[in-house]
Amino acid sequence: MKLGVMAAGLGAMKWEQALDYCEKIGLEAVELPVGPYPGTPFFDPAEVLDDPTAQKRIKDQCAKRNLEIVGLSVHGNPVSPDPDQAAEHAQAHDTAVRLAPKLGTDVVINFSGCPGGSPDDKTPNWVTCAWPPDFERIRDYQWDEVLKPFWTKKNTEAADEGVRIAFEPHPGFCVYNTETVLKLRDACGQQLGVNLDPSHLFWQGIDPIESARVLGDAGCIFHVHGKDVSIDSHNTKINGTLDTKSYGDLDNRSWVYRTCGYGHGDEFWKPFISMLRLKGYDGVISIEHEDAYMSVQEGFEKAITYLRSVLITEKSGQAWWF
Repeated sequence: MKLGVMAAGLGAMKWEQALDYCEKIGLEAVELPVGPYPGTPFFDPAEVLDDPTAQKRIKDQCAKRNLEIVGLSVHGNPVSPDPDQAAEHAQAHDTAVRLAPKLGTDVVINFSGCPGGSPDDKTPNWVTCAWPPDFERIRDYQWDEVLKPFWTKKNTEAADEGVRIAFEPHPGFCVYNTETVLKLRDACGQQLGVNLDPSHLFWQGIDPIESARVLGDAGCIFHVHGKDVSIDSHNTKINGTLDTKSYGDLDNRSWVYRTCGYGHGDEFWKPFISMLRLKGYDGVISIEHEDAYMSVQEGFEKAITYLRSVLITEKSGQAWWF
């Protein structure tokens, strides 16, 4: 496996400065942000799509630093009930799918998105339980009338480009756990899989190791994020894990994002990495920094130091036991 970076975290740097930094700290891969969340800090994807010279320049600049482009991130809500947002985010997704092969990668990372609760809604509506009966009707509308038609079409378009779409399971969107990844894949096509980010699973009570086992058996782990979470047992016992307070409210939140190794240690990361390898994943662990306790550079560098200590870089040919 390789260590890389979800480069949106380096968006405050200029393009070549960010690449120089990645080389300096010993990364081997880069995941490029191409919008909408958090935006396009380094280049305009639509302009690059139509410019072979720009495509070559980006690839050459990465290759010069021994950095492999391993994915394009286009996190957004392309099924938003806001028609303007939906059109903008769907166009960004389409651009990323067409651009990815031209930059030497076949992975596009996105969210599934979340529609409204009916054709008349103006904002997304994320259903979190089965009752009252309105929620079941909302869920059926979202999946049957919006998500399945949209992502079936995008699955076909991705297949035409030789691209795989890696959904990041994230609460607030309709694909948020293991089951919903497989539900959308089974309904819409085999180009759809997962960007497995353990941070979003932990606080839901999901074991990312067992999630990796199931998703690995389905052959749909396309990308992995290196990000951790710390769960505050005191606040969780009082309020549970559904938490809408600011991410900066560190004292009162039930959980916060942490740099790898600061939320969970070897007891998680070693068997998680081993499970990925067992199930055939030999790609990148793409470090994503959202740790409010640390600066961007400190967070990235501590994550690199820690993950290097647990990463499996060669297959042994031996059996593994857990």
